[in-house]
Amino acid sequence: MALTGERTVPGIASENYWFRRHQAAYHYLLAEVGGPRLLEVGAGEGYGASLLAERAPGVLGVLALDYDGSAVSHLARRYPALAAVRANLAALPVAAGAFDTVVSLQVIEHVWDHPQFLAECARVLRPGGLLALSTPNRLTFSPGSCGADRPVNPFHSHEFTAAELCRLVAGAGFAVQAVRGLFAGPRLVELDRRHGGLVAAQLATPPADWPVELAADVAAVGWRDFEVGADRQHDLGGLDASLDLILLARRP
Repeated sequence: MALTGERTVPGIASENYWFRRHQAAYHYLLAEVGGPRLLEVGAGEGYGASLLAERAPGVLGVLALDYDGSAVSHLARRYPALAAVRANLAALPVAAGAFDTVVSLQVIEHVWDHPQFLAECARVLRPGGLLALSTPNRLTFSPGSCGADRPVNPFHSHEFTAAELCRLVAGAGFAVQAVRGLFAGPRLVELDRRHGGLVAAQLATPPADWPVELAADVAAVGWRDFEVGADRQHDLGGLDASLDLILLARRP
């Protein structure tokens, strides 16, 4: 599957940091999501939907949706156990109340009409169903920007702080249960120190020009090098230093 910059894919050494960062959120959700019917909205390459289908307790079936036709074709070939459908994420092609869980990771920052997107997520969930979202934390992903500015990533329409994301989801009628942050663990903190910022070092030059040590360190990152913590009920402000935000909410 081609690497476009809009999504991350497994198996590319220079992309490994981002893949593992996203993979860590899926592993965290294994203990949070429930079944039997799970929908992933914006499934991309499909590695996350496959993990949830295989290992999330109680999940018996997963439908994976994505707007990109090439991504859906790849997903169907690589993960034949999944049902894969091309879909407009603003008008999900599934019946109301059809799912127990909706997962949409690293997607909402790409969406232009956030209320409509969340209304569709609510529509397809059964009463009491779980919505799980993740998104980059604007304060660390695009530092110095404000909500009205275009994010640094050209594929993002809007990035959120923890407080903004909570307000948006609650305003869409969901009961927000928790917002947690994904943080660099001790080994990544050491790599940040060694390279003067691991993300900045990766973005400074094309991968072909990376120093040998940087290339090796990036390729060696694992999903366990990231940690999830900071429950919003106890320390919403502590999320400001997180790399990504993970929100859990229920449809009333």
